[in-house]
Amino acid sequence: MLDPHPPRAGLAKADPPHDCPLCPRLVGFRHDNRRQYPDFFNAPVPNWGDPHAGLAIIGLAPGLKGANRTGRPFTGDYAGDLLYATLEKFGLATGHYRQRPDDGLQLKHTLIVNAVHCVPPQNKPTGDEIRTCRQFLVAAVEQAAPRAYLVLGRIAHDSLLTTLGEKRSRYPFTHGAEHRLTSGATLFDSYHCSRYNTNTGVLTTAMFEDVVSRAAALVLGPPLRSGGGGPA
Repeated sequence: MLDPHPPRAGLAKADPPHDCPLCPRLVGFRHDNRRQYPDFFNAPVPNWGDPHAGLAIIGLAPGLKGANRTGRPFTGDYAGDLLYATLEKFGLATGHYRQRPDDGLQLKHTLIVNAVHCVPPQNKPTGDEIRTCRQFLVAAVEQAAPRAYLVLGRIAHDSLLTTLGEKRSRYPFTHGAEHRLTSGATLFDSYHCSRYNTNTGVLTTAMFEDVVSRAAALVLGPPLRSGGGGPA
């Protein structure tokens, strides 16, 4: 069951409009950034990937000089370096990530959605902003109906469970956890792939690859042995 609170009239699409007016603090920050960084995207960052994907990756919010600059989720900062390299490694992306939206990278069977589409001050959205923006997450999830979710961090985990009408107490957030939801979809938990988490050792490349590899295997099937000898 999805979030019972319906989207506001005229805003039922999976992406906010370019000048979304719903969160006053984020609107003010957007206008400040347009003056300070006139060459940046400076707007709600749209979802990216396959709208009917088997895997939905849920992040928190755009980074000021990452997705807020480039207009594509996780593009232009370190989190994207780790995320996209890992998606490429396990067959969920093709091409090569180069920190810009025209790099030719394409996602396969994967959709990336942020819980909050606008960059927040200090990278910290408020609870009200998360709730207000959830209508777009609801719309994206309804459209995609994925077989699996990969959440990056506790806030994304909690927002997704609320979106799906699930009880948070049934699915505690733990890195590497794998939850079977009432819909039959599988939820994979990971710490956020931020530079802070990797620099402090909270998240290693091996830890992140372990979670993504399991999500990829569920969506794509097990990898073939070298030489095409059948499932590994």
